[in-house]
Amino acid sequence: MMIHPATAHFAMVLPVVASAFGIAYMATKTETMSKISARTALVAALAMIAVWYTGEKIAGPEVYGFLDAAGKAELIEHRDLGRYLAIAMAFVALIQIAGCRMKKSGIQIAGIVLTIAVMAFTFLQGKDGGEIVYEHGNPFQVTQLEKYMASDDFDMADDDEKVELIQKQISIINKTTCEKIGCEAEEQESDDE
Repeated sequence: MMIHPATAHFAMVLPVVASAFGIAYMATKTETMSKISARTALVAALAMIAVWYTGEKIAGPEVYGFLDAAGKAELIEHRDLGRYLAIAMAFVALIQIAGCRMKKSGIQIAGIVLTIAVMAFTFLQGKDGGEIVYEHGNPFQVTQLEKYMASDDFDMADDDEKVELIQKQISIINKTTCEKIGCEAEEQESDDE
């Protein structure tokens, strides 16, 4: 699951870089900036495709079951927008490459403007991803803490304060998660029986 956040950061930054080189091309109209702009757009498209793939095929299925209904809906929207952004950035890169190869600045400038639009939607996508993690992600935190506690790196005899702190954190996260998805009601029902 950790490969998706790593690729997501590239997909967030590379459209910004491509847009910056595109603006530099529009200011200078040099062949060198044309090539750099087009190639950077291509690299951004490849990064978008990679982040879409790691999200849809790896991270999404892993976390879907941990989310409440609102988190699942947010994840589906995030997945769909990611797919559209990957397609859009690939299309935009092709426009820029075509403009560069044909030496048609109008075509390349259209691609640059579209790159800036894709960049804006990429920021929206990043915001949605952050909401999934920070508003709906309590189960992920518990899972990571439990994996750490079960690993060979964790020795309960090393530091009682560390163990106590981690157990307290798991308790807080579990309580917050239960409040969000309603498992307190289930616990109360089982206590009544």
